[in-house]
Amino acid sequence: MTQAKPPIKISELFQVGIVVHDLEKSMKDYESLLGINSWKVLEINDDSLKFTYHGKPVKHSFRAAMTMLGSLMVELLQPVEGEGVYRDFLNEHGEGLHHLGHVRVDDLDEAVQALEKAGFPCIETGGDTLGFHSWAYVDTTSLIGYVLELSTGFDPREMFKGDLSKKISKI
Repeated sequence: MTQAKPPIKISELFQVGIVVHDLEKSMKDYESLLGINSWKVLEINDDSLKFTYHGKPVKHSFRAAMTMLGSLMVELLQPVEGEGVYRDFLNEHGEGLHHLGHVRVDDLDEAVQALEKAGFPCIETGGDTLGFHSWAYVDTTSLIGYVLELSTGFDPREMFKGDLSKKISKI
């Protein structure tokens, strides 16, 4: 029996996204339990980014704390204002694993369309207005138990390799 061609083919997953109520408390918890204490914290809002949620433009903001553990990026995500995927996840499930990702793709729209055609809806998209970095969350929980994050443009692992401001100024 021949298996159908997968909608997309990936070569790596390097990030785990965990939604939390309180970023500072969670960072302290990770330090006290696992010794993780080198976080990069970002405030992310709609001043410079555009978001869609269930296909409609939305305004929201969140805080993210990221660290690298070997080749794995751990990302803690706290919703701040507005509606979006992180707030809904907290309301429905409480804190916990939200997504695995950064499936790096050349054409984000094409990859999202392929997954949607296979029955996996896009929940949220985001990106800067200059095309520097864009991402999409696709709901694959019915098959693999978690949301899949696809991205194109800037690789977030670059934040942990030297001076990020120099990398951004070259764009």
